[in-house]
Amino acid sequence: MRIDLNCDVGELEGSANLDAELMRLISSANIACGAHAGNPALMRRTIALALEHGVAIGAHPGYDDRAHFGRRPLNLPADTLRDSLLRQLDSLAEAVAQQGGQLRHIKPHGALYNQAGADAELAARLAQWVKAFDPALILVGGAGGALLQAGRAIGLNVASEGFADRRYRDDGQLLSRQQPGAVLSDPDDALKQARALITGQPIISDTHKPLRLAIDTLCLHGDSPQALNFAQIIHHWLQQSGVQLAPLMPPQRPLRPIR
Repeated sequence: MRIDLNCDVGELEGSANLDAELMRLISSANIACGAHAGNPALMRRTIALALEHGVAIGAHPGYDDRAHFGRRPLNLPADTLRDSLLRQLDSLAEAVAQQGGQLRHIKPHGALYNQAGADAELAARLAQWVKAFDPALILVGGAGGALLQAGRAIGLNVASEGFADRRYRDDGQLLSRQQPGAVLSDPDDALKQARALITGQPIISDTHKPLRLAIDTLCLHGDSPQALNFAQIIHHWLQQSGVQLAPLMPPQRPLRPIR
């Protein structure tokens, strides 16, 4: 058995030590692209950490809404959203190429991720924009959601994601952060959910119903106070259980040229 363990990083100023510790425990990094969080210097530092530790690099673009950390749902005109997304991808891809790395995947952030998981029209647009940018990128989306369906429909490589630190609704969507218990804080709860997701067992929804999700990659939120603790506990369980930690692997293709 193998699994990709990913984490959202490069989001917080002064998080160099935390990001460095997380990089030792994960196989893929979703790096903020300067909209909901991050900046060019932070991107370069996080890319260097990922390359140092052999961690696969992915883009983590979100709404340009720092006041709400990209977690407030927005309904932007398609052209505005496309331009923002491509600007973020260009910025990160160029920084990765300058350091001799390769961008492997893209995972939308926050509200954009959640909206694309439930809105087929938005999901189709995002998938088309990703394909136009780089058709070899892996598109990461919530298990069973519209974004994965849209990516598959146009021939993109997709990866189904589950969360160790978030509570789910009965329909497989994440419980809103506005609801009590939406973010898991107990290490035992996070490990139990991680084990179930990785081994294909049912997790428990917010209404205490069994929910089974098939995943390729497991996520931890790097801005969570429990991020490092959860990563250490899950990483230790993976080692003890003989589960191989392995990044998502797209088909081989040339490095993206620096623009």
